[in-house]
Amino acid sequence: MPGLAANSPGFDNSYRRLGERYSADCRATAVQAPAWLAWNSTLAGEMDWPAHWCGTDECLQALAGNAVLAGSEPIAAVYAGHQFGSYNPQLGDGRALLLGEWVNSSGQRYDVQLKGAGPTPFSRGGDGRSPVGPVVREFLLSESMHALGVPSTRALAAVATGESVYRQYREPGAVLTRVAKSHVRVGTVQYFAMSRGGDGLAELVDYITRRHYAEALDSADHNSAARVLLEETAKRLATLVAYWQGLGFIHGVLNTDNTLLSGETIDYGPCAFMDSYDPKKVFSSIDTQGRYAYANQPGIIHWNLSVLAQCLLPLIDDNDDAALALAQGVVDRFPDWYADAHAGVIAAKFGLEAFHTTDRALVDNFFKILSDGQLDFSLAFRWLTELAAGELEHSPLPEVFTPSEALTDWLPQWQARRARDRACAAYTLDRMRAANPAVIPRNHWVAQAITAAEAGDTSLMQRLYQRWQTPWHWQSGDTELAAAPQPEQVVQRTFCGT
Repeated sequence: MPGLAANSPGFDNSYRRLGERYSADCRATAVQAPAWLAWNSTLAGEMDWPAHWCGTDECLQALAGNAVLAGSEPIAAVYAGHQFGSYNPQLGDGRALLLGEWVNSSGQRYDVQLKGAGPTPFSRGGDGRSPVGPVVREFLLSESMHALGVPSTRALAAVATGESVYRQYREPGAVLTRVAKSHVRVGTVQYFAMSRGGDGLAELVDYITRRHYAEALDSADHNSAARVLLEETAKRLATLVAYWQGLGFIHGVLNTDNTLLSGETIDYGPCAFMDSYDPKKVFSSIDTQGRYAYANQPGIIHWNLSVLAQCLLPLIDDNDDAALALAQGVVDRFPDWYADAHAGVIAAKFGLEAFHTTDRALVDNFFKILSDGQLDFSLAFRWLTELAAGELEHSPLPEVFTPSEALTDWLPQWQARRARDRACAAYTLDRMRAANPAVIPRNHWVAQAITAAEAGDTSLMQRLYQRWQTPWHWQSGDTELAAAPQPEQVVQRTFCGT
C-alpha cells in the first residue's frame, strides 16, 4: 500500500482515496468550551504523535472538533449491518469522523477517529454527539483490554465539550479520540455486497486485504483477496473471542457492524466484565433476549463470519459451486480455530501445559462450582494462581475471596492433574500469572468514575486508568479495587449512550 516515507510520521488518507462510494467528506461541529478529560501519552508515543500535538491547546481544539490537524482529511464512512439479527441496509458513521490514517516512523498505520463530534450524512436524524459516560467507559475499557493483551481499539484522548446532550435526561457531552488498525467492518463489506449489489466490493476487498493481510496474500497459492480476507479474519476473530471468554468479558452488542476485519475489539458501549460467574450473563439494556450473552459470543462471531462469507462469494471463485465450497470450508473450520485458541487460554488459566479432552470434566466441574456458588470469576482464577505459586499467605487475596466448600473439595483433583504435567512448573506458572489478572475493570468502579466525571472530577478516572495498565500484579490498596461488588454496588445494566 502506498504511504509515507519511513521516518516521516504524518497523515496518509488511503481510505478516503478509495472514493466517494465509501465515505463522505465531513467536518466536525465546533463546541463551546473544550477541556481535557484524559490524554494517553503512552499511545501518543507509540504513534510518534508530534510533540506540539501532545496534550496542547492546539491538539485540544482539533480533538474537540474545533480545528483540523495538518494533513487530516475528515470523512464519515458508510457501512451496513445486522443489528440483533435484522439487516439494516445503511448505517455508517453517525457520530464519528475518521480524521485520517496516521503513519508512524516505522510505517505502522493507525486510524484516528473522533467519536461524538457531531452529525454526519449518516446520522439518520441523530445529533452525532456522545455523553461523557460512554466516552469515559470506552477510554477506560479499551485501554484496560489492551493492557490485558486483548486486540482492541485504543483511546488517545477524551475531551469534554462544555455542552449538553439529551438522551433520557440532560447530560454533559464529550468526544473520544479512538485509534484502530482500521475501522472497516463486516458491515462495510455487507453494504457493498448487499445494499449496492456488489458495486465497489472488489475494490474494498482488495484494499482491506492488502492493508491487513498483505503477507498472507503474497504467500497464497491463489490470487483471490476475498479467500485470504475470509480465512485470515476468521482466524483473528477466533483468537479474539477466546480472549474474551478467558477474561469473562461480555461485549454486549456483537452486531456485524461492530465486528472489525482487523480482528480488534470495538464499541465499548454496553460492555462489562462478569463478577460472579454466569454463562447466561447479559448486561446490555437493549439485549432483552440474551442474544449476546457471555456463552453465546463464540457462536455469534461464527454467525457474523458466515455473513461475511456469503458477501464474498462472487469474489472467491468464478465458479459458484467452487466459491460456495471454499467459503463453507472456512466457515466450518471456525469452531476448530476457536476451540484451539480457547484450549490455549484455558490451559494457561489452569496452569496446565496443554488442555486435553480428558481435562473436560475437571474444567466443567470448576465452572459449575463457580456458577452454583455465585463465586467471582476473576478472583477464583487468581486464587488458583496464588495457590500454585505458594503466594496466598503473602497476598491480599484472602481478604477479598473465600473459596466455597465445593471449590475446596475440587482442589485436589486439579493439583493432581498439574502434578502429571511434564512441563516446567515455572513455565506453566508464568503463563498462569499472565492469564489471571489481580485486578480487572470492575463495573461498579467504571460507574463511579463516570459519575465523578459527569460532575467535573476526573481524578478517579485517572486513578483507574493508571492502575488498570498493570493488571497482573498486586499493588498497595488493591483490596478495594479487586474485591467483588457488594450487593448494593452491582451493576445490572449497561447502556450504549447513542
